[in-house]
Amino acid sequence: MKIATFNVNGIKARYDTVHAWLRRDDAPDVVLLQEIKSTDETFPRDLVEGTGWTLHTHGQKGFNGVALLSRLPVEDVTTGLPGDEEDVQARYIEGTVIGDTGAVRVCGLYLPNGNPAPGPKYDYKLAWMARLEARARQLLAEETPFLMTGDFNVIPDERDAKRPEAWVEDALARPDTRRAWRRLLTLGLTEAFRTRTPAAGHYSFWDYQAGAWDRNDGIRIDHFLLSPAIADRMTDCVIETDMRAGEKPSDHVPVWLTLDL
Repeated sequence: MKIATFNVNGIKARYDTVHAWLRRDDAPDVVLLQEIKSTDETFPRDLVEGTGWTLHTHGQKGFNGVALLSRLPVEDVTTGLPGDEEDVQARYIEGTVIGDTGAVRVCGLYLPNGNPAPGPKYDYKLAWMARLEARARQLLAEETPFLMTGDFNVIPDERDAKRPEAWVEDALARPDTRRAWRRLLTLGLTEAFRTRTPAAGHYSFWDYQAGAWDRNDGIRIDHFLLSPAIADRMTDCVIETDMRAGEKPSDHVPVWLTLDL
């Protein structure tokens, strides 16, 4: 089973790119999209017509928005991160994907950026991460095989930025952000990419400004976290860097996970 996460930075702006990507011979089996920036009603559903993909969206006009696409059977799709009934931002979607030899609960997320920090937006980010931790604890207690993936807006450590000194005061790398990230890991979750690739210099986001892509001035903020049962099934995790060099690219690129499932 191949699962990919991709922050598209606007599904309508990236329609041609995603349309072609889903139709490649080596297309993933499951895709989690972030920042679709579209309501459920206005999402271009012809994106998957005639492809065998099923599509579930949790949208919001002009901002945020997540989607779950699958060529495999999907059950029990839910939207919204538990823990705050007043939170109306469209940032979270879950579904159970049925593979050849087992099932995995797939949790797709677009974690808040949190800037400027400190401030209310950063408080919201930390509270959201606490709710995510609570959801992970619940799934672990239920012994549900699961993974969490998407744009975490977290730079885990200095290896994950070309210029780590430039991010010291940013919400993506502040000490409280990294502590919240480490609390997820200490639950027993596996950070998939780092298990396969410990070296520095691998990024998933390059700003559109100041020639960041040309200078490889990137950061790694798109991640897979795996529960123990799913970590045992992992065979690879890679970043599809070449997508950033395409026509009208997103500022993010897809990250792929391969499972023996």
